[in-house]
Amino acid sequence: MPIHKRRLDSGLPVGRSLFEPGRNCWRIEAAKRAAFLVDGEAYFRAFREAAIEAQRSIVILGWDFDTRIRMLIDRESDGFPDQLGEFLHALLVRRKRLHIYILTWDFHVIYLGERQWWLPSNLLIQRRLHFKKDGSHPVGASHHQKVVVVDDAIAFVGGLDFAQCRWDGRSHRAQHPDRRLLSNDAPCRPFHDVQMAVDGDAARTLGSLARERWVRATGYTITRANVDRLVDHWPPSVEPDVRDVPIAVARTEPEFSDRPEVREVEHLLTDLFKAARQWIYIETQYFTSGMLAEVLAARLQEPDGPEIVLILHPNSDGWLEQHTMDVLRGRVLKRLRTMDRSHRLGLYYPYLPDLKGQCISMHSKVCIVDNEYVRIGSANMSNRSMGFDSECDLALEANGDPIVQQRLARFRNGLLAEHLDVPFDRVRDTIDEQGSIIGAIEGLRGSGRSLEIFDGQIPAEVDEWVPDAEFVDPPRPYETQLVPREHRPSTLRQIMLGTSLLLAVLALAAAWRWSSLGTWIEIPRLLGYIDAFDRSPAAPLITIAGFLIGGLLVAPVTVLITVTVLAFGSMQGFLYSFAGMTLSAILTFYLGRVFGQRLVDRISPRLHRLSVRLAEKGVLAVVAVRVVPVAPFTIVNMVAGATRIRLKDFVVGTIIGELPGLIALSIFVDQITTTIKSPGPTSYAVLAATAAAIVAIAWILRQWLAKRTAAQESGAA
Repeated sequence: MPIHKRRLDSGLPVGRSLFEPGRNCWRIEAAKRAAFLVDGEAYFRAFREAAIEAQRSIVILGWDFDTRIRMLIDRESDGFPDQLGEFLHALLVRRKRLHIYILTWDFHVIYLGERQWWLPSNLLIQRRLHFKKDGSHPVGASHHQKVVVVDDAIAFVGGLDFAQCRWDGRSHRAQHPDRRLLSNDAPCRPFHDVQMAVDGDAARTLGSLARERWVRATGYTITRANVDRLVDHWPPSVEPDVRDVPIAVARTEPEFSDRPEVREVEHLLTDLFKAARQWIYIETQYFTSGMLAEVLAARLQEPDGPEIVLILHPNSDGWLEQHTMDVLRGRVLKRLRTMDRSHRLGLYYPYLPDLKGQCISMHSKVCIVDNEYVRIGSANMSNRSMGFDSECDLALEANGDPIVQQRLARFRNGLLAEHLDVPFDRVRDTIDEQGSIIGAIEGLRGSGRSLEIFDGQIPAEVDEWVPDAEFVDPPRPYETQLVPREHRPSTLRQIMLGTSLLLAVLALAAAWRWSSLGTWIEIPRLLGYIDAFDRSPAAPLITIAGFLIGGLLVAPVTVLITVTVLAFGSMQGFLYSFAGMTLSAILTFYLGRVFGQRLVDRISPRLHRLSVRLAEKGVLAVVAVRVVPVAPFTIVNMVAGATRIRLKDFVVGTIIGELPGLIALSIFVDQITTTIKSPGPTSYAVLAATAAAIVAIAWILRQWLAKRTAAQESGAA
């Protein structure tokens, strides 16, 4: 591999800051001291030392929180209990004016087996311990910030939560007797992460961020209390890496309710990449962001661009992430490799031979550019961290100061020394000699614990059936992608029309019982025909054929579903309708392929706009037009075929989009059948309650959409 010595000039003129409040950061505040805390052992110790000095408040924001974790592994006691919950309880007993605020993500049900569901009783009865779960976020999003603020005097930001399997030392022993899961005592893998500690005005600003988040989540205010400034909260075990430096605080916040979108982290990272002259060093758990990949690809195409080194997490935890996020990362890395014509891209992962096929958990979110900039935070380099989940990062710049530059280089070289398992001096001297980080890594890689080349290529058959990133790793909330601004007024009309249709069906059911309509239609005879059809062995095939013919005739798919559920009941009717709808969609999709784009453009400007959106958005667009239809079922299918959207995206989007309405209609029609066959107060009450629930949900959705539409229109104005 060719090695290129890099220039050692700074990317910006001395005195000019890269940070711009309101664009790539929220605020810039001074820190008297700042330190890089590498791995859980260092962070837990620093937090405890700061918390022991707390006088009035400790605010903890996290993605996860578990009071059962141990914090004093492999070190002497500090006079307080080892476990986190007992430690916090002891602090409250000791300090009668201390309040502790814990705000964690109101996690998804898939994490039930991994998380602590409730606090221990000794903390629950503490009036000065305030524990809340934050669910104020878009559907499918998460609160991913990891921020701890003590008395507004010191703050910690990074990738580490107070959660299971986060503790580890820099030696990363393959097996450690005290590094185990709390639920089943299974061993945890070695875990690498980084946290940053700051004090001064930077800590006070992070305190403001934490209080604002608390108000949003709970409606209550945390009062900023005056504390004795003579008390030094800085951890005695932590030697500051830099002093008297400006700290930029950057956030990601998705559009939600009346809150606008904030994408400061994305702008910060793109600006850092563009400012690089020698090296871009990245540690990240995920790398799937299309925007960041495009910027790095452009830098790789430059004749004298920077080296780019990524330290990655080779295999995500669990089958689902391995077949979604890992596939998306494989696509991104494939593009970067294609652009790397000058061999300036290094892809690695920390390898430990004793793990028997597993790997060190690479959980850190670090970016170091040249010897000039460093960024540490909670945001992965994924789409969702750029605009879907809430995130908080810190960044600092040397601005030409040789002392700060030296400290940033020391931080990066220390990380490399840890991963390569070689002395720090060897890393420093080899980089100086080679003038290349990639050259140094290649010269220092060994056969034991070291950095291994990251392949990350994915099988073609897996890549073919994984949906687009907009669905798996969304860059914005689903609702803002599923319901485009121009369709939101029509969305309200669709809801009202759907509600009216359900009420009409309910009225018809009542009419069959109480009006002269019963003399026009012999319900028992009709149900007899349906029962006879149900017993026919050819009934399923005839039903599916009916959907195919109905699709070709542009028949209302709602009528086809209703007849099917009446014939077979809710369960079989649902299954036959699902198969028939999906096959009909594929058939008419291929018809759209045959007729082509020109016919769609001639039919209607509205269909032309629909075809453009389908081609651009893939899976999400198909889901959108299923959930909020903008054209009849068959027309949507043919338009999709005409756009040349990939079949796999169309099928996945169709399945996801058709299921909610199909399930609701199956249940509702089946209840109508039950009411007709067994009329009585109970069946009428259940039918009315079902209809009322559907109407109520539609009304709530209408109010929500109206509020969002008004807020967005006023924001646009």
